[in-house]
Amino acid sequence: MNSYTSTTTKTPPFSAKLSENILVLQALFQDCDDIIQNPFSFSLEHTCRQAYLIYVDGLTDNVMIQEHVIQPLMEQGGHTISSPIPNDNNPTDQNLSSSSSESDLTINSSIPFMLRSMIEMVDLTEETCFEAMLTRVLSGDTALLVDGYAGAILIASKKLPLRGIEEAKMESVMRGPRDSFNESLRAGTALIRRRIKDTRLKIIQNTIGDRTRTDYALIYMEDLAKQELIDQIRQELSVYDIDAIFDSGMLEQFMHKKWYSPFPTIQSTERPDKVASALLEGRVALMVDNSPEVMLFPATFHTFLQASDDYYNQWTVASFARILRYLASILAIGLPGFYIAITSYHIEMLPTRLLLAIAQARSLVTFPVITEVLVMELLFELLREAGIRLPGPLGNTIGIVGGLIVGQAAVEAELVSTIVVIVVALTALASYTIPNESFASAYRLLKFFLIFTSAVWGLYGFTLGMMMIAIHLSGLISFGIPYMVPFVSALHGQQENKKDYILRLPLYTMYRRPLYTRAEHRIRIRKGTHYEP
Repeated sequence: MNSYTSTTTKTPPFSAKLSENILVLQALFQDCDDIIQNPFSFSLEHTCRQAYLIYVDGLTDNVMIQEHVIQPLMEQGGHTISSPIPNDNNPTDQNLSSSSSESDLTINSSIPFMLRSMIEMVDLTEETCFEAMLTRVLSGDTALLVDGYAGAILIASKKLPLRGIEEAKMESVMRGPRDSFNESLRAGTALIRRRIKDTRLKIIQNTIGDRTRTDYALIYMEDLAKQELIDQIRQELSVYDIDAIFDSGMLEQFMHKKWYSPFPTIQSTERPDKVASALLEGRVALMVDNSPEVMLFPATFHTFLQASDDYYNQWTVASFARILRYLASILAIGLPGFYIAITSYHIEMLPTRLLLAIAQARSLVTFPVITEVLVMELLFELLREAGIRLPGPLGNTIGIVGGLIVGQAAVEAELVSTIVVIVVALTALASYTIPNESFASAYRLLKFFLIFTSAVWGLYGFTLGMMMIAIHLSGLISFGIPYMVPFVSALHGQQENKKDYILRLPLYTMYRRPLYTRAEHRIRIRKGTHYEP
């Protein structure tokens, strides 16, 4: 991927003269007071060598650099190595240039090897590209430049300001692991490695964003993930030429091809156990630095209605919870519109006692039903947004107390009826049962679409709106997989794929992985007591 475009500051190559490299660094980091540039000298092969240390204050462990880099160089500077290891990858070590003497080349190539024996650090790398060195420094590493060496020694010294591993807030569970991702890319990959101790787990790291140079990691199981899926994701990432990526949500918007669709085609999660489970199903994960959420490819309709603790509880309990979620998703999108259609156009469909109760509740209300529902729906959305923006305890208080007080006041003021308050409250409650926030947001938006179609055409409009949504869902594709698998295609509608859909059958019956996996590696439960070939 091309990480540098015309907007990036061009830098010259490394020079063997330290003074020239220092001039370039000072020009690049002018007015950057958080960049620590420390010149010093030490003894190398009985010769006084000028050196230059550069790192970012706040991103680097200053104490470690002082104790394990500078101090050993000052104390062990007299140590010499007379026979450096030749570098087979550098042809100049074997074919000397006519413009350079043999002694100069020997000293130049031996400097990195001698520094490795003097610095009390294990993670040291050589870098001969100036721009790559700048990226590592701005990411928290330390660069050591020495006079006579056209390159830099990079020292892994990151000490990033991060929060610890906390409990998942958006995807809380009653049973299962409590840890979640934080904003550190390396901490995130460690949480995955902790769960999958397999050499076939591959993590490919790269950067995106010409100015931010944000690190990302593409994670997959080598023997389970389909190669065409991996190639498609890598191709997607290679075409973006953008200044900055600050969160995985920005990258998700670029990779979401159906821009007009409110339904997400990429699943995001903050739970490491969900990512590990997805990887073992042949899916691919994309982790972005500075983001606590990981993207999963591909995503289907039912994956957004699955919760982590579905697999930690008995199958009867998990299946009952899933049935509730599917019913709640229908209520969250269609209940207000259905209420408007029935009470405005088809009151003859209601039982007499229910019709009298609704008529009594609306007897003193002056506004039509559509106005009542819109006012209450917008009021609940306003309270929800206010609860998110306010601090935690105060936000919860505003959401609960505000809804009760404002709802009761609206009823007493005869602006809305009690039936509408119940309908709107039940709709909001149903939307909160959907485990994925981005998926629930699509329902919150489309319920207004059904409200308007129902207000104009009644049940015909409600049915037409639901059919349009169903047709739209059936036409969505998520990285080669139909969105409504396994019910949209006979090719994918296999019985095995339905064992983990609306019902979650016992784990011992799901001996095959989903269709995301390579066909030759579908078996995940070997022969045993409950194995069914």
